[in-house]
Amino acid sequence: MEKLITQLRILKEMNLKPNYSALAREYGCDRRTVKKYNNGYTGGGNTRNKKSKLDKYLPIVQEKLQYKGIHIKSVYEFLIDKFSFENIGTYSNFHKYVVKHKLLVNKNTSKTVRFETLPGKQAQVDWKEDITMISKYGEIFKFSVFSFKLGNSRYVYYEYRKEKTREDLFECLINAFKFIGGVPQEILFDNMSSVVDVNTGKINSKFLAFSKDMGFKVKRCKPRHPETKGKVESCNKFVEWLIPYNNEFEDETQLIDLIHMINSKVNSSVNQTTRVTPNFLFQKEKEYFLPIPKQTILEQYTKRNQKYLVYPDSLINFNNKKYSVPSKYIGQYVYAQQIDSYLYIYFNTNLISKH
Repeated sequence: MEKLITQLRILKEMNLKPNYSALAREYGCDRRTVKKYNNGYTGGGNTRNKKSKLDKYLPIVQEKLQYKGIHIKSVYEFLIDKFSFENIGTYSNFHKYVVKHKLLVNKNTSKTVRFETLPGKQAQVDWKEDITMISKYGEIFKFSVFSFKLGNSRYVYYEYRKEKTREDLFECLINAFKFIGGVPQEILFDNMSSVVDVNTGKINSKFLAFSKDMGFKVKRCKPRHPETKGKVESCNKFVEWLIPYNNEFEDETQLIDLIHMINSKVNSSVNQTTRVTPNFLFQKEKEYFLPIPKQTILEQYTKRNQKYLVYPDSLINFNNKKYSVPSKYIGQYVYAQQIDSYLYIYFNTNLISKH
């Protein structure tokens, strides 16, 4: 309508009366519209302040978006989980609502170049470290999440861990192999101390032996080239879906269940790069994996899977020697693992004693 407004202004400056009908035909509108513009209307103006069904969730959205490193997607998934899709609606509408109300404080706009790999060729591994979550009862949980992501399908596996020892890494990798039903040809790591000898900068002998037993080749990220690990780092962003559940979960068991739920959601959500779900591409990629080693080989790296009964004197019998645990675990089964000259005793994933 800018041309119409300009023409009407010229006619007014020349003291000429506009022919509303002729101008309406020329500009394809109603003559009353032409008259309205001639009387000073400039467009826009009175619009209804239409309410959104998201308005009643605005305080929750504002609260969750205050967390450091939060993403719009993670808050959306939290609301869907808590209030259902029928009440929240589509992600695109939710995104528009957040942008319209300027609710997102920090938004990461950086982009990473990704390197494509063949099916079954590569997985990428990393830790999401030092996560702190608080239960609804005020209990503080500090933990890390192991991330394993297939390069071709983007299929992922997450695991909750209290520690990040070499033995934790062994167990997590074996659990990931069982989860995907095979072993990729190579796995990409950064310079984590459980893989690389800090003194020599080379793969340490224990991890090298593990990789040979499992059948995969160890690949390292190039120094100062984080884009080579972009897939797993983008995978880690989904762990931030946990953030909205701060002060929402009851205990450690429910926290672990939330990680499993997010794991399932990530694998069933459309990937922005491939435009399909990881679940879809995984059905083809799983045909290319190497076989999982025999159980006798796996057991060399998963001794923690052996259970020990806590006797009435609060002791367990490990390798014909007695070791104490807190009395509240009497009658329970615990896990014990020897690492170097120390014995670590666990109940579920909690370290309860060290000798």
